[in-house]
Amino acid sequence: MPAKKADRVATAVLTMAALSLILILAWFLLYVLRRGLPVLTPQFLTSSPRELEAGGGVGPQLFNSFYILFLSLFFSLPVGLGTGVYLAEYARPSRWTDLVRLSVESLATVPSIVLGLFGMIIFVNFFGLGFTILGGALTLALLNLPLLVRVTEEAIRAVPVSYREASLALGATQWQTVRQVVIPAALPGIITGVTLTAGRALGETAVLIYTAGTSASRHFFDLDPFNAGETLAVHLWYVRAESLVPDAGRIADGAAALLIIAVLVFNLILGLPARLVLRRLTTGGHR
Repeated sequence: MPAKKADRVATAVLTMAALSLILILAWFLLYVLRRGLPVLTPQFLTSSPRELEAGGGVGPQLFNSFYILFLSLFFSLPVGLGTGVYLAEYARPSRWTDLVRLSVESLATVPSIVLGLFGMIIFVNFFGLGFTILGGALTLALLNLPLLVRVTEEAIRAVPVSYREASLALGATQWQTVRQVVIPAALPGIITGVTLTAGRALGETAVLIYTAGTSASRHFFDLDPFNAGETLAVHLWYVRAESLVPDAGRIADGAAALLIIAVLVFNLILGLPARLVLRRLTTGGHR
């Protein structure tokens, strides 16, 4: 086959693959949103769920979803980002670094349900936290760690070596170079990784069923980390699997649509700083 014809065929195949992905995603979103958007009323978004009567909402579950997410990021971001910086800038090839990478890879391959059982054994039973928001956030932090370490290390390694050489040549120390040159240049990639991690954690179910529980406080903005913390994703599973309310299908449709909207909006909001930083660095580099 001539080279030009092969190039056109390859371009057509790859374009079809990309279009197929977009169509599948669009069909999925339209299907879920068409069923769930009519359910998303102010009463549904702010009221508490009901056990036996129709008309309940998901207010506490919506709040718990973001509360547990931010707590898990609070615990996992320092460890994940710090480990990524260490592996990319400070670690030298050795058995110790091989052990760290093996630990990260092993943690990344653990199924979420197994991690949930581990969290139940350690945080719920051993430390006596019970089914609480704190226990769920700590276990979810373990789920976040591998992706945060990977993304941080790759983003920092993608920074050109010339940046480091120029900074060191001007008399900066290694820590000053990392803090003032490397990390700002890698920030768009790091923020993108944090966004992906947060989006995954926001929809996590198996981990939180065994650690945060399937019940929630009746108060909308309950900040007590020792209360049970059913999230929106867990409530969606519970409604379809065990709930006795007569409008379980309606609640599930609304919860599914709300969860998708929450993930999309959260990704857009968190991804905006990455685009602004990247634009600033790009325009600054052309001056």
